[in-house]
Amino acid sequence: MDALARALGAQFRSHARYHGEICRVPLDGRDVVLLKPNTYMNRSGLSVRALLDYVKAPAGELLVVHDELDLPPGTARLKLGGGHGGHNGLRDIITHCGADFWRLRLGIGHPGDRSQVIDYVLQRRGTRGRGGAALGDRRRAAGAAVFVRDGSEKAMHALHTARKVAS
Repeated sequence: MDALARALGAQFRSHARYHGEICRVPLDGRDVVLLKPNTYMNRSGLSVRALLDYVKAPAGELLVVHDELDLPPGTARLKLGGGHGGHNGLRDIITHCGADFWRLRLGIGHPGDRSQVIDYVLQRRGTRGRGGAALGDRRRAAGAAVFVRDGSEKAMHALHTARKVAS
């Protein structure tokens, strides 16, 4: 989200109503609101629901960007709906908003042993060995912009056919 805001010349500001930081950006004539919840991840649905209610947007217009253990680092996939797949942030968003929203799944890889997952996902991004993270961030930010500007089909094509970032 920071990379997308920077690319659009905007910055986040704290907003108590949404339990997080927001950034409003114009993107091809549309007013887009970026949200970074300040709640614990497993309570992020509270923040997302508050924003959706305020801007009167249906969940179908929501794009949640989240980490994905089941994708290799540097991979990004876009999908509509689905379950939480054990992701506690998604579980809470589904509880508060329903499951019919868009997800931009950002691959972080799997540590290999299920017992290491909690510590692995809580590590700072740079300590997971994700080489090429800055390039990947720019590509994924561009994918999110394509999603807003040109729709899901073009964004899926751009993200799913893009060259994988080296890890």
